[in-house]
Amino acid sequence: MTTVEQIIDQLKTLTLIESSELVKQIEETFGVDASAPVGGAIMMAPGQESAGQEVVEEKTTFDVIVKDIASDKRVSVLKVIRKLTSLGLAEAKEFTVSLPKALKEGISKEEAAEAKKDLELAGAVVDIV
Repeated sequence: MTTVEQIIDQLKTLTLIESSELVKQIEETFGVDASAPVGGAIMMAPGQESAGQEVVEEKTTFDVIVKDIASDKRVSVLKVIRKLTSLGLAEAKEFTVSLPKALKEGISKEEAAEAKKDLELAGAVVDIV
């Protein structure tokens, strides 16, 4: 007789009160809710994670940080900064003086990648966070 068959035989002998206590202990031990099965499976209690699994939220907004600009590439980077933002020449020049600094914040991954590519081609050192 297998272990599973032995457990089933033991479960058959439980009283209603013992069965209820068993269900409570299973729910507490494994963090499940046996009262609302869906599709024949025992579902996790809301807000609980199973052991060993972490809920990881995917980041949806990104910031483009200009870390440094090579001195001989400053003019070409200024042009890209002006293209990517609504900054005038004086503001763009001021931006490049106080690095590292966020050029764009809260943008999509694709937009951040495109901005990074343009800035790096112009000669800037860029991070996306």
